[in-house]
Amino acid sequence: MKMIKGGVCAAKGYKANGIHCGIRHNTTKKDLAMILSEVPASAAGVYTTNLVKGAPIYVTKKHLENGTAQAVIVNSGNANTCNADGIEIAEKMCALTGGVLGIDPHDIIVASTGVIGQPLDITPIENGIEELAKGLSENGNEAAAAGIMTTDTIMKEAAVEFELGGKICHIGAMGKGSGMIHPNMATMLVFITTDAAVSPALLDKALKTDVQKSFNMVSVDGDTSTNDTVTIMANGLAGNAIITEENDDYKVFMKALNTVTVALCRMIAGDGEGATKFLECCTSGAKSYETAKIVAKSVICSSLLKAAMFGADANWGRVLCAIGYSGADVDVTKIDVSFKSPKGEILVCKDGAGVAFSEEKAKEILLEKDIQILVELNDGEFSAEAWGCDLTYDYVKINGDYRS
Repeated sequence: MKMIKGGVCAAKGYKANGIHCGIRHNTTKKDLAMILSEVPASAAGVYTTNLVKGAPIYVTKKHLENGTAQAVIVNSGNANTCNADGIEIAEKMCALTGGVLGIDPHDIIVASTGVIGQPLDITPIENGIEELAKGLSENGNEAAAAGIMTTDTIMKEAAVEFELGGKICHIGAMGKGSGMIHPNMATMLVFITTDAAVSPALLDKALKTDVQKSFNMVSVDGDTSTNDTVTIMANGLAGNAIITEENDDYKVFMKALNTVTVALCRMIAGDGEGATKFLECCTSGAKSYETAKIVAKSVICSSLLKAAMFGADANWGRVLCAIGYSGADVDVTKIDVSFKSPKGEILVCKDGAGVAFSEEKAKEILLEKDIQILVELNDGEFSAEAWGCDLTYDYVKINGDYRS
């Protein structure tokens, strides 16, 4: 298994493209993207748990009821959420896409991201859809990835090559997410493609299982988006025997899928709005995976801890505080905490109490861009990881004039 380039076009039979069609005022930023599989594919999706949902989610969920899809159409610059005609617009996007691609509109995944509560004018999409489709290419992954960015500062792509039954398979993905990220299923928008053959039922189970250890463990700001969507298409063009049960091939597929999703998680967390540092909380020694997961997520979500990391302040008490209110079943008198970065590692708490350490060395460690918060519970054999970023002045600036 190895990481490769190509994003959503890394797998056989996929083309993609992204253009500026006029949804966004800034003409230098793309705002419409498309992904096409040469053949109909097994498909599955997971969505936000927010009661307020973007209109495209309702349409995509309906389209994926039969476990099949062949294309994705997605815009940035407008979330198409809380609009009276939202579902009509989302369905129109699918109809336009189906028309230019010559496929059934019901086999299309639709998504939107951007400002909430502003009507989405279909005119720019109507005017740009033909250009978008004509530009579809096996090398169009970067254009598509750019087309879904909002406050993101980097494109987010990942892909992996692996083997199933002697056949070389691939999984590729693109994602976007920088703010309003505190998912309870996925994060903002992620589109995954694979040429492996997987039945719709197993693909659905694989995705829902994976997000529990990947996207659900990311938090930038504590706000669960209205439009969070993760979808996957599996077109089977790699030629492997179709996976219909949880056998050894399924386990390999799951490992490959998690490799890609975790890579995106790290990119999304590190590119949080205004962020200067990527944070990873690694919890070990838990009595159950659920306990390890709760602890890691609580620490990474702590605004006080995130602010301390911005200031390179080794305020380990905030780690203990976050664990204490997490609801996890832990013995606080056994907890050890360390901070780690490329500059080294330093123990700051032992058995739930402070230990003497060099503030200067701790500062040096925490001034790095990538920081690990290591929590040892000393109570079992389970571990978990969660990802986030620091909380900075720029986060407030960005969100203070987000609609400007």
